[in-house]
Amino acid sequence: MSPVAAGSPLGRVDVWADDAALDAAERRLDEWETSLAERAARAKTLSATMRELTGTAHNADRTVDVTVDSAGLLIDLRLDERIRQQPAAHTARQILETTTAARADLLRKVSDAATESMGDDASAQAIIDSYRSRLLPDPDSNDVPR
Repeated sequence: MSPVAAGSPLGRVDVWADDAALDAAERRLDEWETSLAERAARAKTLSATMRELTGTAHNADRTVDVTVDSAGLLIDLRLDERIRQQPAAHTARQILETTTAARADLLRKVSDAATESMGDDASAQAIIDSYRSRLLPDPDSNDVPR
């Protein structure tokens, strides 16, 4: 059966004459609502997980160890005493390179968490891409922190 037109002070209103069609529409709405609630719960869990993530790295000779927080900011730096036997400029370069490696470690953890929580969903990829652009900016772009 098709919808039946009924008069209304607000204009034309279609009334469902077919209970099966109405039931199907209600089921679809219920499924959609459930799906949205599940996605919201996964997103909330993912957000909490992401706040706790850190990235760590050390350089090849293990004289520099770096930890970054979930935003990629330096939260721990450990220098071995052997650092004193090299030029300061070399040490500075090692710190910067190791910090970049720690941010790459964080990005791997973000990618794993987003994919585990949301699957191959476009939202997961958007989260990963956002972190990638903040943590490891393209050196040829104008977005490189100075």
